[in-house]
Amino acid sequence: MRSSDFMKAIPEAVRPHLPPALRDFQWQARAWLVQIQYSQPALHYEVWSMPYRNLLELGLHFEHRDSSVNARLLAHFDAHAIAIKAELGERVEVEPWDKGWAKVYETLPLEPFEPPYLEQVALRLAQMIEYLQPILLGVLT
Repeated sequence: MRSSDFMKAIPEAVRPHLPPALRDFQWQARAWLVQIQYSQPALHYEVWSMPYRNLLELGLHFEHRDSSVNARLLAHFDAHAIAIKAELGERVEVEPWDKGWAKVYETLPLEPFEPPYLEQVALRLAQMIEYLQPILLGVLT
């Protein structure tokens, strides 16, 4: 499977692993990534292929144009970092990123884009969405 086909397949592979209340999302894909969002495109879940590092990153990205929004979200998630790691695992990081952005993410070893890997990535992303989305909504309201 090509990278672009893999990325386009992720949203439909994720949906059945989510509770019904989280299955209604929008998405967009490029050859190297897919973004899933609920209400604000700048706040999205992303799967990003980094073949130059032999990694696949997945997580929640805060890419608002207003860097103070990203900083507020980063502070909120950083305050929950211990609970996030307890639920999702020690490999999950909460950190600032490029351009005043921030993210809650983990990396996986990049594997061939085949159905078993698609299922593994979809299941893991669904776990992240199910746990992180209520935290995100708590700070947005």
